[in-house]
Amino acid sequence: MFFRQVIYRDLGCASYVIGDAGSAIVVDPCFDAELYLEIAAEEGLRIEHVLDTHDHADHISGRAPLAAAADALAHRPYRAEDPRPEDLRPGEELRVGSVRVRALATPGHRPEHLAFAVSDESRCPQPWLLLTGDSLLVGDLARPDLAVDPEEGARELRASLAGLLELGEHIEVWPGHVGGSLCGGAGLSGKTSSTVGYELRNNGLLSLQEGAFVATLIDSVPARPPNVAQIVDANRRTRAEQPPTPPLLGRAGLRELLAGEELTVLDARDPEAFDAGHIAGAVNLPVCAQALGTRAGWALRPHEPILIVAEHERDARAMTRALHAVGLWRILGVALEWGEVPVVGERSLSVEQLAAGLREQTVELVDVRDPSEWRQGHVSGSTHLPLGRLGNGRGLDPPATDATIAVACAAGIRAAFAASLLRRGGWQDVVRVSGGGIGSLPAHGVRLVVEAA
Repeated sequence: MFFRQVIYRDLGCASYVIGDAGSAIVVDPCFDAELYLEIAAEEGLRIEHVLDTHDHADHISGRAPLAAAADALAHRPYRAEDPRPEDLRPGEELRVGSVRVRALATPGHRPEHLAFAVSDESRCPQPWLLLTGDSLLVGDLARPDLAVDPEEGARELRASLAGLLELGEHIEVWPGHVGGSLCGGAGLSGKTSSTVGYELRNNGLLSLQEGAFVATLIDSVPARPPNVAQIVDANRRTRAEQPPTPPLLGRAGLRELLAGEELTVLDARDPEAFDAGHIAGAVNLPVCAQALGTRAGWALRPHEPILIVAEHERDARAMTRALHAVGLWRILGVALEWGEVPVVGERSLSVEQLAAGLREQTVELVDVRDPSEWRQGHVSGSTHLPLGRLGNGRGLDPPATDATIAVACAAGIRAAFAASLLRRGGWQDVVRVSGGGIGSLPAHGVRLVVEAA
């Protein structure tokens, strides 16, 4: 049996290529079909089946485009309200050579969710490994709130997990998401696989009684991304679609685009270059940041017209791929220079300057870290505005102050992104904190408040 895990790091997504006797099955492919075609070619495999464990809510699936490119069958989980001949029902099996893949009903994250038990019958007819999708994760469990009431989803997930755990402690666990994904909670590990036995012993959620399980799982759910419905709708389609390649603009093309319809300028350069000079109203999302697609999905809407500004063409391509992966396809162009287009500059505060401003009460602090980070230590009196609540930066009331508004996170990248969104939303005298974040303040004499668990 050939087995390969493929990780899309930006969104923490995991997909799988399983093959034998010259044929292969691909499970939960990301949008870049070339990744899987290259693996198949290298290994002498023909992709015959492309499966999704569920209608993904955090990224555009590659099921339809990969199946079209490989002339393979594309399979979704069966849904009674929209049945298709190739849809997979619980209990159905697919085979390539000696490999058998059996679909298991595992509702909880979503009602249609399937896990896949994989057997290598050249060795043993019983399952060897489990592709758990968004059910049992390494160190965590899937969030239960994206398709149904969170309590209902949590109860369904617990029942689904009971069936998976009965397969045996030796079963390998290969999840659909790893650390960095929005589909798990704070415990989601960066390790990319586990076993049923290890999770039974070390994933505390699995030992809880139903009431405590439901309460704990619901309490740990992160904020819901705003583009979930659009991504799910896209992933239910069976027709392969491809986003257009944005054109590289010269100076004249850039001026013409900026003079037309209102659009979002997404500046992919590092914060220092952005502060030195950028197109007025631009949003700074450095291409070096983690979770580009996730962060863009919080701030931008699926049909929003976008212009990417970057220092290098490779950076623009990386940003384009990240946006396409989360369904942001209306990219009207890419600019690597802007000639006569007017630019504006910004300033930043070091952690030391922030500490001095807090002591002198000349700075109002806005903390854009996640709720779990906030609880572990924050500045008393600061405003908590995590990216999940910040959205596109518009329609938010600024703090009632004449002081400079300093935006901080843990290290600085989120602060740059958030500060640019707030300025675009109309906030005045907003600066980012650079060279560190909230955790660095105690070294400069600022005490942090820790919230009890």
